[in-house]
Amino acid sequence: MTSFKKTQIRILPKIGQKVTADTLYWRKLNFPVTVKEFGPIDYIDVMPVEPYFFAVSSAAKVQIYNPINHQVHKHFSRFKEAAFGASFRSDGKLIIAGCDEGHIKLFDVGSKNLLRIFKGHKGPVHRCKFTADNIHVVSFSDDKSVALWDIPSETEIVKFAEHSDYVRAGCVSNISSDLFLSGSFDHTVKLYDARKQDSIITVDHGAPVESVLMYPGNSIFVSVGGTELRVWDMLAGGRLLARVSQHHKTITCLHLASDGRRLVTGGLDRHAKIYDVQTYQVVHTLDFPSPVLSLGITPDDFTVVAGMANGLISMQHRQTPAEARALNPKQTRKEQQKSETAYRFRISANPQSKFNPVNDIEVNSKDEVTRAPKYDMFLRKFQYTKALDAVLVKIIMKKKPAVTVGVMHELIRRGGLKSALAGRDDRTLAPVLSFLAKNINDPMHSEILIPVTNALLEIYEGSSLTPQSEKLFLQLQEHVNREVEYMKHLMEIEGMLHILLASAATQGRRGSVIGKGPSAKDLVPSVAAAAKSNVVYNVS
Repeated sequence: MTSFKKTQIRILPKIGQKVTADTLYWRKLNFPVTVKEFGPIDYIDVMPVEPYFFAVSSAAKVQIYNPINHQVHKHFSRFKEAAFGASFRSDGKLIIAGCDEGHIKLFDVGSKNLLRIFKGHKGPVHRCKFTADNIHVVSFSDDKSVALWDIPSETEIVKFAEHSDYVRAGCVSNISSDLFLSGSFDHTVKLYDARKQDSIITVDHGAPVESVLMYPGNSIFVSVGGTELRVWDMLAGGRLLARVSQHHKTITCLHLASDGRRLVTGGLDRHAKIYDVQTYQVVHTLDFPSPVLSLGITPDDFTVVAGMANGLISMQHRQTPAEARALNPKQTRKEQQKSETAYRFRISANPQSKFNPVNDIEVNSKDEVTRAPKYDMFLRKFQYTKALDAVLVKIIMKKKPAVTVGVMHELIRRGGLKSALAGRDDRTLAPVLSFLAKNINDPMHSEILIPVTNALLEIYEGSSLTPQSEKLFLQLQEHVNREVEYMKHLMEIEGMLHILLASAATQGRRGSVIGKGPSAKDLVPSVAAAAKSNVVYNVS
């Protein structure tokens, strides 16, 4: 026994909307859960190992949140003033934070005990990081210096004081305990080797540096500040590889995602931009209710955390299949029925291809559930008129016009469209005409609906129509005429603009010889008059 493949319904994106794999991937983030802190969220750091707790530095404390229940798991409040830049060690057992006092404080995550206090900076310490060997700490301070500390002896090993302004950004190499990077408000980014007396690379970012990041391979580093993201080649001595400006306000934070394949930036414009690290093109944008100061993303991209200037923490989780079923059980049931149906239609991507039973038939196993939509059942039995009537129901035409268009496309491919349209009375012809009048101007469906309209006119041309059917045909004609007039006016305006631009180019060449050509002020009234003389119709 053979069965047909399920009719394929083309769901097209809205005009102007570009749907990519990244768009679909990042749209799976659930609606955010927000938590309010007492001050701006200075920094968010995600624990490198499971269960991926994240530390939030805000006001005079550091709080560790559980990303599953969104509750505070632990908090550290051994700070007299503001706490900054709390960061986990690679094993997640220790956490270090800077503060307004100029100290760096080391805590045991399990017991909350304060283990070490590193003193030596004369200004607030906004960022501090564990080195790759886990026994040293690097601190970045407002006293314009960068220092390397030994954890067991609680002593300073080396200090670099090459910046001329606050050092508010810093990171360390993940493979070398001697390499670390600093970014300053003096617009420079410096790469240090603890074995050297001075910095080994210095680059000019062109704006106060808010955050820096070193790629895992230690061959490229990234800096952000102002509205620009800049990418530098470390092996080539700090050669500029790329300049990207996708934010319209200051970029404040950086983070790698998707196992290093994506780069995420957050900014005061309340957006987080996600870039492909190969092309540095934006592949998706996340929106937030307040300026973004910090970002945290778990290694599996399951949780995205954003800290904002108004003290809000936004936590978003990637939707699991179980959550999808809980949120929309009806849709899930339908999807299961579709995947289990025994009647499936293979539709060619080429609209001109003909129906071929040999290629378009698939044999399903007896274990599969033989349930299919009504129109598929009728198409299986070659009852084309009933298949078309099944999708000309008001609710389907209004909410899912793509289903009706998909069935019409299948009828065209099978050569059964005329038989499905012929022999209709006022009651059965009215839904066809109403659907065509409403959707023929839609560019997503016009490729299919224009042949359907031509077939309908060919069938009923010269036949005696009742006043009701004649009225519906006239409405369809009105919609078509309106679209034609609309296109005519657009072509007229396009022609006027071509003439104006050609004239401007000609006079511009003359003006270069004489000394003056037409100004923008001379052209604007002409373009406005051209546009005003042509009415643009609304063909919705």
